[in-house]
Amino acid sequence: MLLVQGEAFNDLFREARHEAFHLEVRDDYYPPEYPPLARFLAGDPEDYSWFQPWLNQVLETTARGVAVNRTRVVTVPHNNYTRYAKHVASLNVEAGEDVRYLSRHLISPDELTADDWWIFDDSVVAFTVFEPGENGRWLGGAVTTDPRIVEYIRTVKERVWSLAVPLSQYGAP
Repeated sequence: MLLVQGEAFNDLFREARHEAFHLEVRDDYYPPEYPPLARFLAGDPEDYSWFQPWLNQVLETTARGVAVNRTRVVTVPHNNYTRYAKHVASLNVEAGEDVRYLSRHLISPDELTADDWWIFDDSVVAFTVFEPGENGRWLGGAVTTDPRIVEYIRTVKERVWSLAVPLSQYGAP
């Protein structure tokens, strides 16, 4: 596997022709003191300018006819991070991303992966790499085209996507 970061990671989206799919399986990605999360928890206003590069990536990708899809597997009841991510996901959807939620109790852990990942055009897998620690910073993607890994990830993708509920219909607390 090759660690791909920065613009090289963004190139995976630029090179995609049909779909970029993301699976998220963690319940926390940032500590409570992360400024946007802290503002959300305090009920303070947010301009989301920090999020615009991602929204631009989604807009550019979907404008080329490439689907950007995401399933978040989450524990119910939701923790503060999940409530925050669900709130922010409305911006993802406005940009063209299809964000869906799957309550963790509705799927066996054996039917998931322990890691987050992206799969591009059902042929390139990028396992999400974080700094060590529970709330480590995102470092990039460990990329592989190994056919056995790709096939396994495709199977997991199809399973979670078929069970997940679109953000607009997901009502868990």
